[in-house]
Amino acid sequence: MEEDKEITLEIDGREVKAKGGLTILEAARSEGIDIPTLCYHAALSPFGACRLCSVKITTGHGRERIVTSCTYPVEEGLKVETKAPEVIVGRKMILELLLARCPDVKEIKELASGYGVEAPRSRLKLKEEECILCGLCTRICEERMGVSAINFVGRGVDRKVETPFQRTLDINLDVCMTCGACAFVCPTGAIKLEDITGKKPIPIPSEFEMGLTSRAPIYVPFPQAIPNVPVIGKEKCVHFLTGECRICEEFCEADAIDFEQEEEVIELNVGAIVVATGYDLFDPSLEPNYGYDYDGVITGLEFERLCNASGPTKGKIEIKGKEPKEVVFISCVGSREKEVEGGKGNEYCSRVCCMYIAKQAHLVKEHIPDATVTVFYTDVRAFGKGFEEFYWRVKEEGVNYIRRELTDETKVEQDVNGRLKVKTVSEGRPVEKEADLVVLATGIIPRNDTLDLARKLKITQSSDKFFLEAHPKLRPIDTLTDGIFIAGCCQSPKDIPDSVAQASAAASRVCSILSRDFIEVEPIIAEVNEELCIGCGSCEEVCPFGAIELKEEELQFEEIVLRTRKSYVNPALCKGCGACIPECPVGAMTQKQFTSMQIEAMLREVGVTL
Repeated sequence: MEEDKEITLEIDGREVKAKGGLTILEAARSEGIDIPTLCYHAALSPFGACRLCSVKITTGHGRERIVTSCTYPVEEGLKVETKAPEVIVGRKMILELLLARCPDVKEIKELASGYGVEAPRSRLKLKEEECILCGLCTRICEERMGVSAINFVGRGVDRKVETPFQRTLDINLDVCMTCGACAFVCPTGAIKLEDITGKKPIPIPSEFEMGLTSRAPIYVPFPQAIPNVPVIGKEKCVHFLTGECRICEEFCEADAIDFEQEEEVIELNVGAIVVATGYDLFDPSLEPNYGYDYDGVITGLEFERLCNASGPTKGKIEIKGKEPKEVVFISCVGSREKEVEGGKGNEYCSRVCCMYIAKQAHLVKEHIPDATVTVFYTDVRAFGKGFEEFYWRVKEEGVNYIRRELTDETKVEQDVNGRLKVKTVSEGRPVEKEADLVVLATGIIPRNDTLDLARKLKITQSSDKFFLEAHPKLRPIDTLTDGIFIAGCCQSPKDIPDSVAQASAAASRVCSILSRDFIEVEPIIAEVNEELCIGCGSCEEVCPFGAIELKEEELQFEEIVLRTRKSYVNPALCKGCGACIPECPVGAMTQKQFTSMQIEAMLREVGVTL
């Protein structure tokens, strides 16, 4: 094929080998030879609108021409001069015209300065614009987005880029997806989506950065993700919305993008399961008195990203570009709220909040030494190794701890000047503190899918909705379902060292099962008296472990075949809970080694009269 054929040409006296089908501009760039252009983009078909990429060529027949390098294909024996005198003169004239139209555009001024053009001649002065009418925005909207929501309108000096008919007829067109592709390819920054479409772009919030910054539709979920490869968010990707675009597929050198992939459900046969699904954070917007809707009020995890060196502000603690001088932390937001009237929080303590407040207060004093830091706390629970010492160290650094009463009188308000005020009650007296930044220490809550997972795995939950262990002291890792273990905050709030220790214990328990050839099960399990069973299915419905199922049987009497249903108990799944026994309407369910006759015999033996 012509595209696979290797072609030899000469560019500025240098021999260059290029694949057939490439343009002169592409061949030159592959060799590091710079040719200026303002209307070329690798994702679009060449257009040659700006003419800045013009070069002088000499064909194999000796014919000399000036052509646009972004549209002219490479040829065998072609000679190209990118800096011929006539080419330089032409570029200077084009840059003069561009400066006359766009005198304040940084990109054009820098390009013109490289050619010694500082300002256009006086007779060339036109009205000041930013758009150079290169057409990149209109072409990417039509060719790649498949929408054609933006185009040229008007003629002559009135020609401009706009959404067709919207301004003249005042029609609110919904064609524009506000994807931002036109603004992305604009070489001068002239495209402002709000001005073009009348719509406000809605950024995609980064989940890892807690919504403090935006992300692209193609992104790596978080650093050190496993597997550490980008993913495509179907809900925002233009290709999945319109069937067009596919630009990323062309630019991926590894050819790793496959739009035909679908989600798969994979079935695995395993010998044990460790549930380590983590936690969610309490949503402070459920309690409006904490003022989470204000710009200067953030959660502890958002603050963590704010002061992280790889975070959205590169480790600078700032709100709206300003460094806060008055910082207030409020503890127990969503935790220990048994007495709060109308509170939507939880009664239990989240354990980690007191210490991450102390750490973050220390970071504020480290990053902003002259900042005033106040902590409104309920109780300081520094329970771990070295925690109490760190708490006192933070206090010695100048962090002011004020105990607050856990009532609904703690409020965060904003005055007319945008200044935050924290109001609470301490030792029976009202306390008010002004702040530039308020950090809410939100508590740990179970994940929102905990109930669904508990039903699938046949494990139980405690009253606080976390997963329940078999025994809090003797079997803290096990669940009531053999072979399923829990680790981390899915069981209860805990810090990192406790989670790691519990994970190690769960791994050890898994190894103790997988290393055996046989597993001993409890002998007391349910059994069915098939002579009494009527196949109603009541026992199957109430079995929490899915150990009972109905099976059809065929009974033949001479020439008559009868079909009947009987309950069957899987001895490997049954845990002997006894839920099926009182549910059976005919008394067909019993427990092995624990029948009614055996229980009555034991009662009579101890002197109980039946």
